[in-house]
Amino acid sequence: MFAAEKIRQINAFTEEDLLKNILPYWMKYVPDDKNGGFYGRISNDQVIDDKADKGAILNARILYTFSAAYGIYHKKLYKAMADRAFDYIIRHFLDPQYGGAFWSVDYRGCPSDTKNQFYALAFLIYAFAEYYKINHHEKALQEALHLYEIIEGKAFDPLNNGYIEALSREWNILTDMRLSAKDMNVAKSMNTHLHIIEAYTNLYRVHSDKVLRDKLINLYDIFSHHIINPATHHLILFFDREWKQMSDIVSFGHDIEASWLLSEAAAVSGDPDRIKDSGRLAVEIIEAVYEGFDEEGGLQYEYEPGKGFISDREWWPQAEAVVGCLNAYQLTRNEKYLDSALKSCHFIKNYLIDRNNGEWFFRVDRSGKPIWKEDKVGFWKCPYHNSRMAFEVKERIERIKSI
Repeated sequence: MFAAEKIRQINAFTEEDLLKNILPYWMKYVPDDKNGGFYGRISNDQVIDDKADKGAILNARILYTFSAAYGIYHKKLYKAMADRAFDYIIRHFLDPQYGGAFWSVDYRGCPSDTKNQFYALAFLIYAFAEYYKINHHEKALQEALHLYEIIEGKAFDPLNNGYIEALSREWNILTDMRLSAKDMNVAKSMNTHLHIIEAYTNLYRVHSDKVLRDKLINLYDIFSHHIINPATHHLILFFDREWKQMSDIVSFGHDIEASWLLSEAAAVSGDPDRIKDSGRLAVEIIEAVYEGFDEEGGLQYEYEPGKGFISDREWWPQAEAVVGCLNAYQLTRNEKYLDSALKSCHFIKNYLIDRNNGEWFFRVDRSGKPIWKEDKVGFWKCPYHNSRMAFEVKERIERIKSI
C-alpha cells in the first residue's frame, strides 16, 4: 500500500468517527438540561447518574473539543456546545473569592472539592484559549491569563524550577496533592508539567507575550533536563521538590503524547534550537514506546520493572498513538511510523468503538473485551483525546499534502 493510501485511510477513519460517533454522542446524551452544564457520569450501559459531581477536567475538555470542532467545521451546533461549556465553567468552576478553580462541583453546580489542582487550572487555560480562537471573546482570554498568572504565582518553584501539584482553595499546603487515587503523593509530576506546557502552547498561540514564551521554553527544558530519562527515553512520572525520581513506572500513553506535544511547544515558541532538539526527542521517545505495542496495534497501559506490563488497553493511549506516530512520520518520512498509526486506527475501530451506545469504551482487556465497570462519561472519560486525534490528523495531513 502506498503512503498516500495509508494517509487517506487514517484521515477517513478519524474524521468519520469524529463526525458520526464522538461529537454526536456528546451532543445527544451529555447536556444536563435540568441542572445545567453536563452530566458528571454516564455508565458504559448508558445509565445517567444525574446526581454525580461534575469535574473541572471533564468540563474544560468539552469546551476545548467543541471549540476546536467549530473552528474546523463551523457548525452552529458545535458552537452552541462550546458556549454552554464556557458559560457553565465561568458561573460554577471559577472561584470568585480566592481566584482559583474548583476541582469539582455537585450536580447543582455548588462547590464540592475546592482544592486548586494546577493540572485542572492548566486545562481551563487550554480550553479558554481554544474558545477565544473561535470568537475572540475577551472574557475567555482574560480568564486564561488570570489562571496563567495564578499558576506562575502559586505553583512555580523559584528555587528548584518546575511546578507543584496542588494547593488548597485558600492557597495553603495540602497533605495530599495527588491528582488521582492511583498517583503518588509527591510535590511534582510529569503529568502536571505535560499539561501546563500544553496549556501554555495554546495560550501563546493567541497571546504572543515574551514572558509567556520564556515560560514555555523553560517548560520544554524541564522535560529535556529532568523528565525524559536519557537512558531509556521514557518519561519519569513522579518527583520530589528537588527533582529526585520517585517512580520507575513507564506510562506508554504519556510517553507518546509528550513526543508530539513537545514538538508543538517547540514549534510555537519559534526557538530554532528547541525545534531541532524536539525532532530528535520525538523519535527517541517513539522508539521507546514500541516496547508497549502489541501485534494488533494496541498500546499497553504501563510497565513496572519487576512486575511487568499492565496489559489493558485504555482508550486515550490509543488515540495518542495515532497522533504520535503520524508526527514521527512527518519528521522522518519513515513509513514504519505511518504503518503504526494506521494499525492503531484499526485497533480502535475493532475494539474500542462502542457500536451499540456510541463513543469509545474506556478500557478493554488483553483479549479486546470491554471492562464494563468503567465510565462512558466521567471525571476522566471526556471527548478530548479521541476528538483531538481527529483534529490533529486532519491538520497534519493537510500539511503533508502541501509539501
